[in-house]
Amino acid sequence: MPVADLQTTITLALSVRDRHASAEWYEKMLGFDLLYHADDAGWSELQTKTDVVTLGLGEQAEPAPGNSVPVFGVADIDTARTALEAAGVRFDGPTETIEGMVSTATFYDPDNNALMLAQDLTG
Repeated sequence: MPVADLQTTITLALSVRDRHASAEWYEKMLGFDLLYHADDAGWSELQTKTDVVTLGLGEQAEPAPGNSVPVFGVADIDTARTALEAAGVRFDGPTETIEGMVSTATFYDPDNNALMLAQDLTG
């Protein structure tokens, strides 16, 4: 049995300079559908052509292309994080929460690749 109990969703997070322009590009070029722009959080999300995979666009002044961060959905981020930490997994700082939207926690695999847990708080 795995240490973390992941849900059947995944978000691929990319850093971009202009979320709105990038979202339009993904809509026009790849046929993705805009789910929402969370302007206060600097985040936009699009539905890909794969039902359980979304594309997240994080706006940054200096984006880091090539650094895609898979974001794995969990039902309870505190439980998942505690279990992974107990197994020796390294996390990057505290869990961050945007009230009414999402809680996220960045962690690393043995090769220092960044991954993220996310608990949906919109429900």
